[in-house]
Amino acid sequence: MNVVSTAKNWLREITEIGLLLVALGVVIQILFGTGNTTFIGNVTENLTNLISSLGSQGLVGLIALGVILYLLSKSRPGA
Repeated sequence: MNVVSTAKNWLREITEIGLLLVALGVVIQILFGTGNTTFIGNVTENLTNLISSLGSQGLVGLIALGVILYLLSKSRPGA
């Protein structure tokens, strides 16, 4: 059981690091514009595409968004 617990903790930490990197990418692109940040990709366009894709799916998009938010809130300690 200790191995499973350790793996879950690692995955939780990796997910949090990924979310922090996405937030950092958005802030950098807002500050410097998308033309000056080619080394980090186009984070804001990818997020916009994801949101529009979920929105165009109607109920399925809402269910997917609910599952994503549930998984993110579950991975937070103390949630």
